[in-house]
Amino acid sequence: MSTRFLSAIIALLAAWLVITPLSTLWAAEGSVVEGSGFSLFDTESIKGFDENKVAKDPICDRSKRPMITKVEPDEAKPGDRVVIKGENFGTKECLHSVTFSAASGTKIEYKYVNETTIEAKVPDAKPGMTFVIVVSGGGSAQSKPVLIKKK
Repeated sequence: MSTRFLSAIIALLAAWLVITPLSTLWAAEGSVVEGSGFSLFDTESIKGFDENKVAKDPICDRSKRPMITKVEPDEAKPGDRVVIKGENFGTKECLHSVTFSAASGTKIEYKYVNETTIEAKVPDAKPGMTFVIVVSGGGSAQSKPVLIKKK
């Protein structure tokens, strides 16, 4: 860029700053910025809470990280069911997802059995090695490799 062009840009910016009130550039804490709605991030303000809803919300123990100890069988075809054994999967409400690395982005059908067992349907994925990933309130866990066979 030429210095002439940069000088013109700087002059325009300086002129804009002179005619723009500072209150619109930096809104002080607690001030209202015209046109911002409830907040600057297009979210509604919280006008209280529903005590019944809060009482029913699950309490997920974030200090207990999940761990997968075994996937049975360790060789399966798409459509087969596998059993995922482990620890700290949490409650049904705290179990967020089950995925297979060979089919990332694919919605996996799974059934929560208990805190140590989940059953999942092997997705339609290319044959080869994959990892099973479980995400719960305490974090995520990855299995040892599992072989997806041809249909």
